[in-house]
Amino acid sequence: MFKKVDRKESRERRHLRVRKKVSGTQARPRLSVYRSEKNIYAQIIDDVNAVTIVAASSLEKEFEGKLGSNKEAAKFVGELVAKRAIDKGITEVVFDRGGYIYHGRVQELAEGAREAGLKF
Repeated sequence: MFKKVDRKESRERRHLRVRKKVSGTQARPRLSVYRSEKNIYAQIIDDVNAVTIVAASSLEKEFEGKLGSNKEAAKFVGELVAKRAIDKGITEVVFDRGGYIYHGRVQELAEGAREAGLKF
C-alpha cells in the first residue's frame, strides 16, 4: 500500500544530510534558519563550542507592527541577525537553510542578511 510522504520528516532528513557536511566554527559560524507556519527564526551558532552567538526572530519587540510570516518579515529578520552579528565582530558565516528549499522566505532572509553586511 502507498504510504503518504511526511513533509516534516523529509525536511528533517534533508537537514541532517546537509548538517553532516556543514558545521560552524568560531571563525566562520553557521547561520541557521527555522521557518514555522507563523514565524521565522535565525540564529548564528558556533558548533565547536555548541553556543548560539546571535539570534533573531519575528517574535521580538523590534518587530511590532509587521506580519510574522511573509517575505518582508523574513528580510527584516535577516537584516536584524546580520546587524547583531556584525556588532559581535562576525562578518562571514556558513548558511544552513535547515532542509528548506532556497526560495521564498528563506531566500529573502538570506538576501536581507547579505544586504546588511554578512558574507556567505
